[in-house]
Amino acid sequence: MSLNRRDFIKTTAATAAVASSMSFFSTEAEAKIGELAYEGEVGKWISSTCQGCTSWCPIQGLVVDGKVIKVRGNPNSPAQRICPRPHLALQQVYDPDRVKTPLKRINPEKGRGIDPQFVPITWDEAINTIAEKIMNLIDTGETHKFLLMRGRYTYMREIIYGTFPKLIGSPNSISHSALCAEAENFGRYYTEGLWGYSDVDFDNTKYLLAWGWDGIASNRQTPWFIKQMGGLMDRARITCIDPRFSATAAKADKWLPVIPGMDGALAVAFAHIILAEGRWNKTFVGNFEDGKNYFVAGSEVPAEVMVEDKLVPVVFNEIHTNGVVAWWNLELKDRTPEWAEKLCGISAEDIKTVARDFAAAGSRAISWVSPGAAMQIRGGFSSMAGHALNGLVGSVDAEGGILEYSSVPHAHTPDVKPYIDSRFKNSLKQHKIDQRGTKDLPALKEKSGGGVVTSRVAKGVLEENPYDIKVALSYWNNFVFSSMGTKDWEKAMAKIPFYAHITTNLTEMSMFADIVLPAKMHMFERYGYLYTKQNLQSYMSIHQPMIKPYADAKTDETEVPFMIAQALAKKGFDLPLKYYQENFKDPETGKTPQTPEEFDLYAVKFYTKPVWDGSSNQKGDTINSWNELLEKGVWKTKKFVPGHKIDKFKTATKKFEFFSETLKKAMSGHAEKHSMSLDEAFEAANYTCRGEVSFVPHYEPPVRHGDEGTYPFIVFDHRSRLNREGRSQNTPWYYDMLDVDPGGECNKDVMKINPLDGKKYGLNNGDKIRITTMFGSVESEVKLWEGVRPGTCVKCYGQGHWAYGRVGSENFGSKPRGYNNNEIYCYDWERLSGSSPRHGGHTRAKIEKI
Repeated sequence: MSLNRRDFIKTTAATAAVASSMSFFSTEAEAKIGELAYEGEVGKWISSTCQGCTSWCPIQGLVVDGKVIKVRGNPNSPAQRICPRPHLALQQVYDPDRVKTPLKRINPEKGRGIDPQFVPITWDEAINTIAEKIMNLIDTGETHKFLLMRGRYTYMREIIYGTFPKLIGSPNSISHSALCAEAENFGRYYTEGLWGYSDVDFDNTKYLLAWGWDGIASNRQTPWFIKQMGGLMDRARITCIDPRFSATAAKADKWLPVIPGMDGALAVAFAHIILAEGRWNKTFVGNFEDGKNYFVAGSEVPAEVMVEDKLVPVVFNEIHTNGVVAWWNLELKDRTPEWAEKLCGISAEDIKTVARDFAAAGSRAISWVSPGAAMQIRGGFSSMAGHALNGLVGSVDAEGGILEYSSVPHAHTPDVKPYIDSRFKNSLKQHKIDQRGTKDLPALKEKSGGGVVTSRVAKGVLEENPYDIKVALSYWNNFVFSSMGTKDWEKAMAKIPFYAHITTNLTEMSMFADIVLPAKMHMFERYGYLYTKQNLQSYMSIHQPMIKPYADAKTDETEVPFMIAQALAKKGFDLPLKYYQENFKDPETGKTPQTPEEFDLYAVKFYTKPVWDGSSNQKGDTINSWNELLEKGVWKTKKFVPGHKIDKFKTATKKFEFFSETLKKAMSGHAEKHSMSLDEAFEAANYTCRGEVSFVPHYEPPVRHGDEGTYPFIVFDHRSRLNREGRSQNTPWYYDMLDVDPGGECNKDVMKINPLDGKKYGLNNGDKIRITTMFGSVESEVKLWEGVRPGTCVKCYGQGHWAYGRVGSENFGSKPRGYNNNEIYCYDWERLSGSSPRHGGHTRAKIEKI
């Protein structure tokens, strides 16, 4: 699809729902390249940050007469460009369906399709109502029954998420992280000790093995990968492993349409070939002392061999890794390509070819594991297996390989302990409502219960386990829509006696709220900051207001908790306000914040001070004032130099672990806590492994809900390059341009199936269908497409809102536009990490023509 500027303007003008708000688009010729004429004047470029995905790209907006009319990549950023998502944000910020004022619910009945009968109220009434509910919990000694839920965030989250719940006596700060990538992080952490997203050295890469990774459309560092893809195609081989023919697969050398959930089988078969054929990186992993290869298919590495009539020990001198022989003996010896072919649907010859080519690239080969391959019910070990391939070829912390990243200087949050009321001692020790660390939910971020189990909150609320929730507050989230278990979430939100939602739009979550608070939109209307990495450089990127906030909106992470603290102080509980005023003074003037707006500004200046005060100039860019940071919008570190991590991995052995002593230690602690054996602990976590194989990357049979005879299709989903994490569904441009995604159809929400399956089941393009699983039934339209593996069906995640706005829903508050994938998925978890298996593959469906 191509779209020139004239067509772009025509498309905009045709969008009736937003035309009045976006009349500032001009059809006149541009004054200069990169500058747009508007009533005879040229605007100003102001720096900020896009958060349409986790790339967190520095951007700039062109502001003319108080309106932002255009966006571009910040020329000071590592990528210097942007993808389509920031452009869609223009229709978000000027969305006429945004919440304009605080709202109060009049109808006490809650549920889908029930009109909340919201009425406008003042900020004073809204904040006082919330403060009264919190004071009631304080007075009754039940502060642990307060729940704070966070979705996307800036690093100003430390105020509302990191400190506010503690200051009012609650342990319940629940993040969205388990809906995002925790199983992906699990694989890295339990092999190399990194719980976070890796960087890559694409400038020097020779082979990219992409596990469900659609880098030019979604996942991490999208604009940088778009920029890099041309050069990468020239100098490297690219293999995409994905049941769907993605945008990245279209540019790859090879597409392997794996059966969903079988990534682990494919990964261990690759590892089998690399070891059996002696193709591992011997300078990184090591070698057998006598130079012979004892990795023989079907056999364990012997402890001894006969040499000249004498038994001689077989010694493998391991260098920077731990347990490669144990991995072979416990798992890999029988994982031949022929074995894997029967499970994953990829031919043995393709498996051998890819494994050999990958290994031939050595330390310049990257095995990139994305959520698609990891966020499965038993995806923890698939994640480990895919990442372990980097260890075999020595590409971890290597030029051309997969890397960690430099840290970004920022101030640390002041200690809240001196400001915590002694009455809260017992409340703060209570277990969290998401049940992390319980017998069947290890959530092993470093230790039992160290992670989060976001979607389990609904179950905890419904079961009142470990207690009931009486007051809830959330921001920048829509778990009723975005989490699996949508029906349970609806019941749970209806059950909570008082709930307040801080949001830009009335989402599904908002429809259960007692109070709705209008939020300023990131990127255009608020302060904040973020730090991440692209192209071997870590950076801090700033949020700052480009325009006045829409109607009467406030900043969710700073202004709202400060206002609640002020209201609590008036009611006799002043510790939160004291904490905020005494610790977040203006770093330049020393002035104490008296208003929410002052606190918002002073707090972001406090956290970013190590970058703008000049003290970090030797570590990266030169910035010497707050105003200079605002002008440039971004501060970058020097280029990351690989090699610092070798033998300093944050694992139990300090090595890259094929046999994960780190996992064994964490799971042993969990088992001991619950008086179980390790085998019982893995069984409780819904894994089949027993014994020592539990600590090496191994194949786990996928969980499938529904028998193949009744439900012949395996359902999975993908993300659009237009998805602003599900927040772009009330923008007309989203629907008008959906064909930018392979297999996409403009202004439709289609279920894509292979033409072979269409012929088999008598289905044709455009047929209206009913999709039924064990968990629900929805209606859609067929798109016959060769880009999906036979026996599977795939739909883009994001549509199916029954709230959000007049564009996103067919009938606001009741009838969705399209359907939400989570409506027909099981309600389950990857329990070792706490993740939601959000990409599907775990649920079977039948499809019937209506």
